[in-house]
Amino acid sequence: MKRYQIHTYNPQKKAAWDTFVSTSKNATFLFYRDYMDYHKDRFEDFSLMIYDNTTLVALIPANRVREVVYSHQGLSYGGILLQDTIRLLDYVSLFKEVMLFFEQEQIRMFQIKLLPRIYHKLLSDEIEYVAFLMKASLWRSDVYLTLDGRQDYNPNRNRKRTLKVASAMAIDVREDDNYDGFWNHILIPNLQERFGVDPVHTATEIKQLATHFPEHIKLFNAYQNDKLKAGVVLFISDNVAHFQYSSGGTDRKDTAALDILFDAVIKKYHTKNYVSFGSSSENNGKTLNEGLAYWKESFGAQTTVQQFIEFDVTHHHQLDALLS
Repeated sequence: MKRYQIHTYNPQKKAAWDTFVSTSKNATFLFYRDYMDYHKDRFEDFSLMIYDNTTLVALIPANRVREVVYSHQGLSYGGILLQDTIRLLDYVSLFKEVMLFFEQEQIRMFQIKLLPRIYHKLLSDEIEYVAFLMKASLWRSDVYLTLDGRQDYNPNRNRKRTLKVASAMAIDVREDDNYDGFWNHILIPNLQERFGVDPVHTATEIKQLATHFPEHIKLFNAYQNDKLKAGVVLFISDNVAHFQYSSGGTDRKDTAALDILFDAVIKKYHTKNYVSFGSSSENNGKTLNEGLAYWKESFGAQTTVQQFIEFDVTHHHQLDALLS
């Protein structure tokens, strides 16, 4: 007998969705609908709201592509959002019913970009236990380099030397709203030159999101004689200050403006549990960008990972032994 009622999200449920996100033990502001829906034209939303009678007990931010559900292709991470009161057996039962729902919808696979543990407000590893039980596939693991706020901020000798030399360059670090300048003159040219890609967000989109989430999205720019030299966009959650975008101009090695900027931002947010430098791996985690990793490690960053898991929906019977 089914215990849970599973419904696809609709805009009339926005308030209920956002209220749940605000109190979830494993959610960040990226799961609010004003963030998720900024690119709703690019994805077929297949987000789920899961109820126990009339009580909302879980959310799944997701999109669908034919026979595969992703959580979520348009976000940095996804998963099943929970309250801190859920018991493990209830979670397993809930997950099985989600798999049965997927089967009814002719969905074969469920892929999740796991929320890195550094974002958890409370321990929340239920999904990994279920992945083990269902023999899910770990098909990607990205290296995230991160400063732990429980440790003193202590760059290595080479980075300290660079920062000392750069301190004479008269670099002015400002919390700023000059997104257009950073995007058009620093970020886009650098990404195009190095990787042949554009930022995930356009300047218009990031400004719109910063307007919706002024306490969570902040831009810091570095200037020399009022000329823009480097910038970083921070995504700030309860536990983590994350460098979502960072880039320096073509003379960044001469001015060390990006080093100065990182140093200033790290000092400002080192009271957070973690300062995340983001991924340093490529090729679905199989290749490490050694130069980038060393640069981040020189500030004292250490390794955590973000895992990508794929569930075969038909394997839900693997959960029956635990639930019987």
